[in-house]
Amino acid sequence: MSVRGSKADSRSEPRINVGLAALVVSLSLAAPVVAGPLENGVKAANRRDYATALRLLRPLAEQGNPKAQGLLGLMYEIGKAVPQDYTAAALWYREAAERGDRLAQHNLAVMYANGRGVPQDEAESQRWYRKAAEQGDASAQSLVGSAYLFGRGAPKDLVQAYMWLNLAARGGEPGAAQTRDGLEPFMTAEQIAEAQRLTREWRPK
Repeated sequence: MSVRGSKADSRSEPRINVGLAALVVSLSLAAPVVAGPLENGVKAANRRDYATALRLLRPLAEQGNPKAQGLLGLMYEIGKAVPQDYTAAALWYREAAERGDRLAQHNLAVMYANGRGVPQDEAESQRWYRKAAEQGDASAQSLVGSAYLFGRGAPKDLVQAYMWLNLAARGGEPGAAQTRDGLEPFMTAEQIAEAQRLTREWRPK
């Protein structure tokens, strides 16, 4: 089965490819930032004062703040104010991801998909994408849908693929609607109705 015009067979979509500020913007939109050192660290990163961001965020990360841990992971991944170190990046992403930070979950999934700082492991990558997807991360939802579509790190399941792609499209993920629509000729009316029902009933965890 092929789906024309789809990006669904890409192995990963890194959350960040234009620098730390992009993640900081995503962080600011994803959840309110508590006033204080975290907020000041985010502001410092936004103005590309990474040394100040590191000084403010590292103590918070060491104290277990997941947002600070995720940002520190990114600083290690892209080498801002610290030497680039994928192993350290993955360690900080994991700390944040295990505390439920969805951006860190997404980024850790990318690390596993690409074998950066951790052994390449498709199943582990999909596990972390799924956790981010369940919290409403549209990019992760699209990748989870792709996993079900192609049976990559998950069993082939067109109903699940359609549902996750539908959620991703609803969240504004580019290409998700086109991939979802390309599935319909390969599905029965009952399967499509079931996927749409699952979409309606889905709630973020």
